[in-house]
Amino acid sequence: MTSFDVLAQNLAAQITELRKKRQLTQAALAKLAGVPRSTLTNMESGMGNPSLVNLAKVCAALQVSFEELLATPRSQTKLIRKDEIPANKKAKGNVTVYKLLPDPIPGMAIDRMELEVGARMGGIPHSSGTKEYLHCVQGQMTVVVSGESFELKPGDVLAFPGDSAHNYVNTGATKAIGLSVVTMTPRY
Repeated sequence: MTSFDVLAQNLAAQITELRKKRQLTQAALAKLAGVPRSTLTNMESGMGNPSLVNLAKVCAALQVSFEELLATPRSQTKLIRKDEIPANKKAKGNVTVYKLLPDPIPGMAIDRMELEVGARMGGIPHSSGTKEYLHCVQGQMTVVVSGESFELKPGDVLAFPGDSAHNYVNTGATKAIGLSVVTMTPRY
């Protein structure tokens, strides 16, 4: 494969990825860049030989440099090792909460909670309009939501309004582990 072929493949992949990230159709990007759609289609197929003027127009429309448009696409996959996952000790060190989303996603949180035997942790009410889904992975947990108690065993999921007062208690004889997913309440 020639260096031109590599550049053409990089250009095709980068334009396609950046256009999709910006939620643009080919026609919308072509209009924004002021180039014919067929020119953009050729760029995205890796078959075109665009002029510098057309490349500059596409760069301006996507708000990226020539270098970024021609660079080898970065991997979208990232491995986060256990020791890199942020962990917070709570409840006098009896509860460890691991933040499982390495990238901030507005309106969403995923935490792994490990409660030692007898540990109790007060939950902080989340934003209005959220819902929490707590999955008991191991052990036994009691979750109190607005004064009502729910006993969870491995495999159980408790769904409740995230903005409610709530707390978690390990009521079993072994460490309890739960996964908490907080997200905006679905609108139907």
